[in-house]
Amino acid sequence: MKDISTAKDYLNLAATKVEEELDRLLIVKDPPIIYEAMRYSTLGGGKRLRSALCFLGAYGKEELALPAACAVEMIHAYSLIHDDLPCMDDDDLRRGKPSCHKAFGEAIALLAGDALIARAFEVLTEQKNCTLQAVKELAIASGADMMVGGQVLDLEAENKDITFEDLKTIHTKKTGALITVSLKLGALSAGRQGLLSQISSYGQKIGLAFQITDDILDVVGTKDSLGKTPGKDASSGKNTYVSLLGMEKAKVLAEKNVLEAKETAKGLPGEQILKEFADFILFRNN
Repeated sequence: MKDISTAKDYLNLAATKVEEELDRLLIVKDPPIIYEAMRYSTLGGGKRLRSALCFLGAYGKEELALPAACAVEMIHAYSLIHDDLPCMDDDDLRRGKPSCHKAFGEAIALLAGDALIARAFEVLTEQKNCTLQAVKELAIASGADMMVGGQVLDLEAENKDITFEDLKTIHTKKTGALITVSLKLGALSAGRQGLLSQISSYGQKIGLAFQITDDILDVVGTKDSLGKTPGKDASSGKNTYVSLLGMEKAKVLAEKNVLEAKETAKGLPGEQILKEFADFILFRNN
């Protein structure tokens, strides 16, 4: 087992900071039910991996990345609310508790997701450096060209035979785009435009490793460890790296992308933690 203690400590510190700020940003106002649903799905759960990557993109100047980190978490929370809806992936469990639509009803869940999108971009405008570019980057990463488009492709591919390249395209958009843009927003917040290409390459590699590991955990994980329903991909007819390549080849591919990510991290601010983060993604159990 790799030593990933530094990455875990960094992740925990980032999670604490972001949780406090999200609590402040999502105070309950009128009508209270919509704010309660937003808070229910955004606070008190999740690994906060994306917000930690925002901070890592701004390594040494993390305080500048706080608006971006919170904005990314809001976008991620909205995507999970909508993914869980009966018209999409139809899941009753998320982060160890009933999905938003089970707790508040489908209409409020849908609106809570919508409201989180708007709030995310409102918060991102508070970023001090490269604000307009940051807003554009997050809009692209979370829109029809990337995250939303990836979800569409994923839904269309259910119960169909697709190629490895098709699957890679789906998850580069659906999962990888938000992971990569988290790093880019952090770099922009610290005024590091010159590092966007290198940090994006790192993000793309860990994004793919993250998805492959997710597919593996869906097979071998438990409800308690995952905080969501295991085996859901297979029962829904989803194409995954495990179903397409088999368990052993999927593990090899995840390891390959982690190694390439660590190579790409050389010379970046926070290099050692970026390398440990890549290992953390590979060895996580949820």
